[in-house]
Parts: sequence; C-alpha cells; structure tokens
Amino acid sequence: MSGLVTRLRTMALDKKIFFSILVVILTISLAIALLARWILVSSLTDELEHRGVAVARDIAERARGFMLDEDKPGLVSLVFDAALLGERRDLVSYILVLDQEGQVRAHTFIRPVPEGLAEANRLPRGRQVSLRAVTPGGAEALDIAVPVTEGISRLGEVHVGLNQDHVDALVGKLRITFLGFISAIIVVVFFISLRLSANITRPLKRLTAVSDALSRGDFDVTPEMGERPPDCPAYRDSDLPCWHYDQMRGDEGAENLPRACATCNFYRSEPGDEVSQLADSFRNMVFSIKLYRRRLRESEEKYRSLFVSAPDPILVVAQDDLEILDANPRAEEVYGYPAGGLVGGSFAVIDPDFGEVIAGLEARSGECAYRAKFPQFRADGEPIYVNLHACPISYRGRQAVIVAAADVTEMMEKDAQLIQASKMKSLGEMSAGIAHELNQPLNAVKMGADFLSLASEQPGGAPQEHLARVAEEISRQVDRAAEIIDTLRGFGRKADARMQAVDVADTAHAVLRLIGRQLELADVRLVLNLPGDLPRIRAQGNRLQQVVFNLIVNARDAVEHNQRRGRIEISAWAENGRVMLRVADNGPGIPSEVRAKVFEPFYTTKETGLGMGLGLAISYGIVQDFGGDIRIDEPPRGGAAFTLSFPAAGGNGAQGA
Repeated sequence: MSGLVTRLRTMALDKKIFFSILVVILTISLAIALLARWILVSSLTDELEHRGVAVARDIAERARGFMLDEDKPGLVSLVFDAALLGERRDLVSYILVLDQEGQVRAHTFIRPVPEGLAEANRLPRGRQVSLRAVTPGGAEALDIAVPVTEGISRLGEVHVGLNQDHVDALVGKLRITFLGFISAIIVVVFFISLRLSANITRPLKRLTAVSDALSRGDFDVTPEMGERPPDCPAYRDSDLPCWHYDQMRGDEGAENLPRACATCNFYRSEPGDEVSQLADSFRNMVFSIKLYRRRLRESEEKYRSLFVSAPDPILVVAQDDLEILDANPRAEEVYGYPAGGLVGGSFAVIDPDFGEVIAGLEARSGECAYRAKFPQFRADGEPIYVNLHACPISYRGRQAVIVAAADVTEMMEKDAQLIQASKMKSLGEMSAGIAHELNQPLNAVKMGADFLSLASEQPGGAPQEHLARVAEEISRQVDRAAEIIDTLRGFGRKADARMQAVDVADTAHAVLRLIGRQLELADVRLVLNLPGDLPRIRAQGNRLQQVVFNLIVNARDAVEHNQRRGRIEISAWAENGRVMLRVADNGPGIPSEVRAKVFEPFYTTKETGLGMGLGLAISYGIVQDFGGDIRIDEPPRGGAAFTLSFPAAGGNGAQGA
C-alpha cells in the first residue's frame, strides 16, 4: 500500500490528471450502468408481462363465445391465430384454454400437452391474473393465467406461456447495446482526458525545463510561452524597461511616462486559466532575471576593467585575518610582488598598522576611511607613502575592505625638497638676526676670556669667587650659543616623514628662538600665551616649525610698515579635543575677497620680489597632513589672525605614529 502511495506521489502530473479523470468517469459509468440495467431490464420484463397479460385477456374475451357454444375447432383456430400473430410467434411459447374443471379445451402444442403443465399455474378463484415460471418440455417459460368469464360465471382459464429465452435475448441485446454505449463514452473520455491533461501540463513542463536551465546557469534560455507584441521598451531597450518607469513614477505621475510604457504589454495578462497566468508571471520573472543578470555582468565587466587597469594599487582585504583576497596588477607592481604574489598573503606585511583602519571602519559602522601620506612597505622592505582610501564591502561571502592606495612617495619627496628650499630661504632671511643672536653669547664669552686674561697678568690674580662667576657665565653663554645652533640645525634639517607627538607651545618657542631677535630689531611687540600643559598632537615637529615660522614671518612683514607699533600675539589652547594655535597681528589685515586665495600656490599680497606665494600654500598642505585646518579671522582691533586647529593625540600623544 505504501508503495502504491509512493508511486502515486511520484507520478507525473499529466498522468495524475489523466488517471483521475479516467477513474471518475469509470466510476460514474459503472454506477449509471448498474442503475440503467436495473431500470431497463425491470421495465422490459414488466412490459413483456403486461403484453402477455394483454394477449391472455384478449384470447379470454374472444374464447368466451366459443366456449359457450362448445365450438372446439373455433377455439383451436383462435389460439393458433393468436399465437402466430406478428411478433407473438417468437414471444409466445404456447397457449392453453382450460374449462372450469381444468380440462384442456384447446392448445397450440403440436404434440400432447406436457404433463402437469395445466396444473402448474391454476388460477385461484377471485384472482384476475397469475404468473409463474414453468418448464414445459424442459424449456423455461413464464405462464400467465387469466379467467374466462361470462357475467359472474367463470367458464375457464387461458394460459399464455411467454418464451423465457426470447425474453432473456431481448434483455441481453439491451444490455449489450447499453454497455457498448458506455464503452464508447469511456473511449471518448479517455482520449479527451489524455489531451486535456497534456494541454494542462504543457506550460508546467516548459516552466520546469526553463527552471532546470536556470538552475544549470543557462540564463540565455528563452521561455517559449507565447509571443508578445514587441512594442514595449522592455523588449527593445532593456536599459529602459517599463518597470523602471513604474518605479520612477513617484511624484511625476503616470501621465509623464512614455506612451508605450503606459500600456506596456509586459504587464498585460493574456486570457487564460491560472496555469497560463503562472506561465506569464514566470516568463516575466525570467526576463527580469536575464535583464538584471546582463546588467550585473556588464557592471562586473566594467568594474573589473577599472580594477585591472587602475593606475593606483587596489586590493581587497579580508577584515578578520587581513588576507589579501584580490589585487590588481598595479598593486603587484607598486609593492614589488610577482604576478599573483599578493593574493593569499597578509596585508599586514605591507601595512603593519592596517588593523587600526579596520577598527576605525568597524567603529564608524561601514563608513569609508581615508588616511593621507600613510607609510607602507614594499616586498623588499623599502617604505613607500600612500594616500589610503578604504571602504567595507562583502566579497565572495566574506566581510572585506577594498583598499585604494595612491603612491605619493615621489610627491612627498618633492614637497620635502620644496619645503627644504623654503627653509633655506627663511634661513637666509634670518641670517642677520641669527648672527646677532649668536654674537651676544660670543661677545660675553670674549669678555669673559679677556677678564681671565687680565686676571692672569695681575699679581695674586683675581678673587676666586670672581673667577668662578666668570667661568659660570662663559659656560652659560656657550650653552645658549649651542642651543641656538641646535635649533637652527633642527630647523634646517630635512623633515622626518614619521609622525610623532609634538607640543605646539614648544614648537612656537623654538621658532621664536630663531626669529625673536629679528622681531625685537623690528620693534615688534611680542605677546605670548603658550601654556605648558597643552595636549600634544600627532605631527612632524620640523614641518610644524616651518608652518609657525611662515605665519610669524608673514605677521612681521604685515606690521613692519605700520604707522603704530607692530604687535604679534601668539596663543595656544585646548578646545573640544583639539589643540589651537593662533598667530595674530595688528597689520592692515587681509581683505575678505582674497582670503580664499591666500592658500593658493604663487598667490601673494606682498610687493613683487618680496614673496613667491608658496609659504601659506606649503603651510596649508602640512596642516592638512596632520589632520588639521587653518582659519583666517579679523581681530576686533584690526589686523589678521591665523588659527591652526589640530586633533589632540590620544593618550596625551605619548606614542608615536
């Protein structure tokens, strides 16, 4: 039984429909056949019995006169004529006429009346008809007895024997005819159900074939489910399909759509049953899948082309273990790896600090990260500097980061050369002040040396305490000269590319040690507000000195020709996690219409020959490298104020980059 159920479950739908219709038709036909057989056979039997009774009564009516006249020949002639009349020849087997004593007065047998036949179905008094099956001479018959009466007197009985074989032949003929009709109906229903099941399941078979093709990756399969008029843009231009117009309806309304889309056949349901509607929906789905798959393939090809031909290194790095999942040829070239040598390796070898970028991406919940002039390492260990742009993506089922790195090593070297040249120019401008600054300790040393020389020539020498004081002063002046030289050497040294924790107040003091004397000679009043407990910033001290130096020199130039005494105010403070450094002067100020241009290279407000217009441009780039910005303000008492803003280093900036 379970095998039959399993076989029914696994049977094809067309066979299920076919056999279901066939079983229903057979069941109905069998029920109709049994019912019709019972009705028809019963009706035929009753009809034959009624005909037999009618024949018997007709003979009884006509035999009454012959029996009263005792005309036996006439009576015999009557029964033979009645038995041989028309179809009675086959239906009637015999006719007997009995008198009231039960003696046979006439019959149709051509031989003696079978023994016991006259007594087999005697009609009781008061009965008008009696039926009983008899077997005269071994043949079955239905004996029908009716009385022969005259008034209230009973003259005798008429027995009509119906041929049972003839009756059975009629019933059999009727049964064969009906069964033939039912069989013909079943055969017709068989072919109709076979055709109907095939038509019902044909769209489903096509859907199954298309689904199997799609499952195998054959997205070029074309579902053959009826033709559509090609007047819809979805068929001619898949880049502008109607459903996209529908999605774009929004506030524009359907009246603004192209006419072809307003009546797009793509959405038109063809007349048909649920299976046809399913086929239409499936076809639309297949077209949509093919469209989006083609778009996806085109997009992948386009971005793969951009990925491979990009002039900068692009890598895909797994977030969990920093495995390099993909890399373009430019990455292998820049980082010095052979073809295919990067994929599968660890990005930590190239960028040991990339874990900080991953942590930053996770903290910003999917936003991209950008790091400027970030150090990385080639395969041979040589460092390079890149502008790094990292965005989280999902790559082949893994959370990853796509990293685009622009090699700026050469640009940084050129910037360093430009900054160095600017420093040399500044040193040249400071030479007079520096010489004066160094001259003071040298003069003090010279005076001390002269005192010691005079003291050695005098008898008894100088007091011991005087000698100690002069020696201490000489040592202090030498330390001062050494400090000036160290500051000058540090300022002129080429900047180290590595970031470190820097105190902006110390940076300002270092610059003032170089240029402070020049400010005094220019009669510039210097106002300092540089606290010693400011948070440090992540920067390069040498380059930051260049920025502060440029701002102070610009302020000095601005107040140099003032009608009033020049004033430069340098202040620093911490605010909202940032460290601010402000250089303000009481010069003529910067007009608002040119403030946006002062940071452009080769733009200067100074007279020709007094500036190249690179100082502020270089300073702007340096500040941006440190994650800061520059703002120009106009102080209430006039002049200009440049405010630098830097993010404070974490942990008070104790650790370097």
